[in-house]
Amino acid sequence: MIRFYLICFGMFVLCPSFPKAQNIPTPKDHFGFAMGENYKLTNFTQTEAYFKKLAAASDRINLTEIGKTEDGRSQYMLIVSSPENLKNLIRYKEISQKLARAEDLTEEQAHSMAQEGKAIIWIDGGLHSNETLGITQLIETIHQFASRKDAETMRILNDAVILFVHANPDGHELISDWYMRNPDTLKRSIAYAPKMYQKYIGHDNNRDFYIMHMKETQNMSRQQYVEWMPQIIYNHHQAGPPGSVVAGPPYRDPFNFVFDPLLITSLDAVGAAMNSRLNVEGKPGYTSGTGSVYSVWYNGGLRTTSYFHNIIGLLTEMVGSPTPSSIPLIPSRLIPSTTTPNPVTPQKWLFKQSVDYSVSLNYAVLDFAVRNREHLLYNIYRMGKNSIERGNRDHWALSPKRIDMINTAFKNAPKTGKTDSTIATPGRVDSVPVKFYNAVYKDSYQRDPRAFIISAGQPDFPTAVKFINALIQSGIKIHKSTAGFTAEGKSYPAGSYIVNTNQAFRPHVLDMFEPQDHPNDFQYPGGPPVRPYDAAGWTPAYSMGFQFERMLNAFTAPTEAVPYGELQSPPGNLTATSGSAGYILDSRINNSFIAVNDLLKAGAEVYRIKNTSGNNSQTTQGSFFVKATGKSIPVLKRVAAELGITPARDSKNPADLTQIKEIKIGLWDTYGGSMPSGWLRFIMEQHHFSYKNIYAREINAGNLRDKYDVIIFPGGAIPAVAASGARVARDTAFKEENIPAEFRHTIGRISADTSVPQLKRFMEAGGNVVTIGSSTNLAYHLKLPVKNALVEMRDGKERPLAGEKYFIPGSIMRVNIDTAQQAAYGMSSEADVYFDASPVFKIAPDAISNRTVLPLAWFSSDKTLRSGWAFGQEYLQDGVAAFSANVGKGKLYAFGPEITFRSQTYGTFKLLFNQLYFNTQPK
Repeated sequence: MIRFYLICFGMFVLCPSFPKAQNIPTPKDHFGFAMGENYKLTNFTQTEAYFKKLAAASDRINLTEIGKTEDGRSQYMLIVSSPENLKNLIRYKEISQKLARAEDLTEEQAHSMAQEGKAIIWIDGGLHSNETLGITQLIETIHQFASRKDAETMRILNDAVILFVHANPDGHELISDWYMRNPDTLKRSIAYAPKMYQKYIGHDNNRDFYIMHMKETQNMSRQQYVEWMPQIIYNHHQAGPPGSVVAGPPYRDPFNFVFDPLLITSLDAVGAAMNSRLNVEGKPGYTSGTGSVYSVWYNGGLRTTSYFHNIIGLLTEMVGSPTPSSIPLIPSRLIPSTTTPNPVTPQKWLFKQSVDYSVSLNYAVLDFAVRNREHLLYNIYRMGKNSIERGNRDHWALSPKRIDMINTAFKNAPKTGKTDSTIATPGRVDSVPVKFYNAVYKDSYQRDPRAFIISAGQPDFPTAVKFINALIQSGIKIHKSTAGFTAEGKSYPAGSYIVNTNQAFRPHVLDMFEPQDHPNDFQYPGGPPVRPYDAAGWTPAYSMGFQFERMLNAFTAPTEAVPYGELQSPPGNLTATSGSAGYILDSRINNSFIAVNDLLKAGAEVYRIKNTSGNNSQTTQGSFFVKATGKSIPVLKRVAAELGITPARDSKNPADLTQIKEIKIGLWDTYGGSMPSGWLRFIMEQHHFSYKNIYAREINAGNLRDKYDVIIFPGGAIPAVAASGARVARDTAFKEENIPAEFRHTIGRISADTSVPQLKRFMEAGGNVVTIGSSTNLAYHLKLPVKNALVEMRDGKERPLAGEKYFIPGSIMRVNIDTAQQAAYGMSSEADVYFDASPVFKIAPDAISNRTVLPLAWFSSDKTLRSGWAFGQEYLQDGVAAFSANVGKGKLYAFGPEITFRSQTYGTFKLLFNQLYFNTQPK
């Protein structure tokens, strides 16, 4: 017996792969229940403690805090691999970075690194916290990789570095605590949580990944695009399409045309491996392609932004929740097809089944990655190298717009009756002579740009720097000029930024600067349109409203490379001199509004300049004049340095000044939270506006003018005017007594019979109301002399245009602006707006002539699309996009386009900000 124990002791000492601690705690050991157990959820506090236990017990785990969340919690990434790999993480990260950036590597070096490196795979959970499977499967998968010793697990640990990431700690705590609050398990539900699970933006936390406003987005993006550059990113979601278990890759068309084709074929390959794994294990119900709504077009999501960085992005949407559910009968889903080769039959469904499916899919992805490790590592290099090569030469992108140019030219060309001998397949109906291709794809003006220049000499350079920082956070290489230079006949000052397209992440560069050209996509010829999964067009370089130049030819300039990940600050300063009457803040600069709000809070005197004639040459209409006093100078010095603005000195008071003061702002919100309102909260706080959330009950109680000067209603607040006799649906499942008392004041909706009369009284007494998007319905409730411009006569009645004639999903459109009006101070005469089936108006001519209703923005032509998809855009011509209307002593401002959309449309923020100073009347 003694000899037996000596042998065992020797094995313990000599075996180098033996775990540093033998007792890996199971989820049940820690939480008191297994992952996937009915009616049970973990919260973040418990999960954080479990992660720390696992890291302490296992030599396969490095626990890393990647940053803080919006609510101040720690956000964790667990790096899981073999103990030997964990000792060499710096080298494996270096290999991954070098291959992804593809800079200064020969083919031999790339192949050598691919042989040496490890597959870097990202798997996350919990981004959308009400999709409770995400974090549950993450916990279970991490435990399995910390404890299992089977051959497949060991092979994965030896050949891969897995980045397990908790995507939303704040929401995890909120939703889990909300679900578990009821001691009666049969009454547990995540429904009717009192606020959004991501501070400010809720579900839109998966729409923030190219602009990166939220701290969680910044944390994750840094790991994805600056630090680790994984070859695969797997983003878990819920729920699957009805009648299936899980939707996954490959996804439906269209895919974004800036992608390398190798990305698409790689995505197909991983999808096949995932589907096959489930079939091997007897797990039916995987659907892909047109079996779901998910495409590969949009940028801005956790998994979709990865595509623009040559990374294989995976999304699965799966059924299941801690409360048992069922697979419904959808007869069409029971027919096997290439989208759903192994249908699932109707049945009861338990949470544990979803966890098991998720773990299987994680293993499928990781097994694929290690079996194809060298290919994945080399292929991300190859895609990056392809991008660099395309950026170094003349290149013409394939797109629907250019194909339309070919077809139109061919259609309009004189017909000779002769056949072009260069056509490879004569006689085909779709054959077109090659000369028409050459006319487009050898036209030097149609080629892709070699670079983009953002001049430091433009008015709103601080907003341009915000754009540059979004690129930097996404791993883009940026150059900054060290001296003035000239390119293609135009001069640029020192400090200007150059973004070259000859870099590995060229698809992201092009997507951020260039218009998206979404194809016409209809269910069948002449039929209804197929809605994009999200936006059709976004182009931040347009919606942010700064100036840039597309450079079609290579050029030289004195520059220095900005280190990867190093954020930039615009230069600004104040030179305070005696004899100055005051200083001017340019109204074209968004950051000027931050400065003004800080000045007002400090008690400084601030005015707006209504008339520029006879004033300082640097003065623009609507600019701010700040009197030089002991209260203003210290604030001006601070904000100039912090915000990158340089106030202009003025030796005398400008003419035609209107003093402004802080006003009382109400911002509508609702129980559970509104994403448009949340984004507005973020914008208001970032620009230092003081505000108070206002809810339907407070509005219905009246006396609004005693408490507010202006009330803002983002999209979704004001209901449409109901048809005669129509009833508003009531949610009978919602019971106020089940809501904590602290949130009951937020319950309620805006109603035509109670809320609208109070809002009318508010305006009649001198208050102002700002409405955006669908909330411009208020104009119809008030019976103002405006009507819907997008109607046609059908069956003797005016009806909205049919989708077969007119369809504009989220896209960027161009409008004209009346800059003489105070509401539009600081704007240019034209602006790019985000338009998503937005309201468009016609104003009665006599209302315009007597100035009771005035257009602020309108569509001046039949072709106003800038980026995206606008079928039937000719119907917009002469339509009004925004207006102001007198209502008693106050005003209604109606903005049809989403002027504050997802805090991305910096170019139209001023259309809101201007209303937060002007036209307040004495009570």
